[in-house]
Amino acid sequence: MPLVAGLEDEAPNARAARLFDAHQARLYRLARRLTGSPEEARDLVQDTFLKVVRTPGLVPAGAPSQEAWLVRVLVNACRDEWRRSATRRRYQSEFRSPPDRRSASEESVLIARDVIWQALHLLPPRRRAIVVLHELDEVAVPDIARTLGVSAITVRWHLSRGRRELAALIGPKEGH
Repeated sequence: MPLVAGLEDEAPNARAARLFDAHQARLYRLARRLTGSPEEARDLVQDTFLKVVRTPGLVPAGAPSQEAWLVRVLVNACRDEWRRSATRRRYQSEFRSPPDRRSASEESVLIARDVIWQALHLLPPRRRAIVVLHELDEVAVPDIARTLGVSAITVRWHLSRGRRELAALIGPKEGH
């Protein structure tokens, strides 16, 4: 009987290791696109797999549903972090470092990237996740719907609304 008990103890860890090997790279790419920071992306992936290890019974059995479950856990963890960050920003003044000397083209790219990320962070969390998944990670609408547990119509609505909101936030302002 001790062998069986030992196998039962090791089975969840072996399963978590297999899931990590199979999905870590994709989850990291998604997290990187959602956060814009390699460190935050690694933290999100780590939090996702910590949930796998802590609650192995919640992970579905089939491969496609496992990936969808992992993506959903990652997106939810990311949304939680966005909420925490928004709360922190409300209560703290932002520290801005002095601009460093860069070439005009590098500076333009950095400014454009910063403007886009600031605009993305103004979108509601679900809409931001859907826009990032579709536009940056090139995930199909049905896959996003399945992953987030919403209808494809809802995903398309959030995409349309998110694109309009981003255009309004990023587009030229009158009088400028």
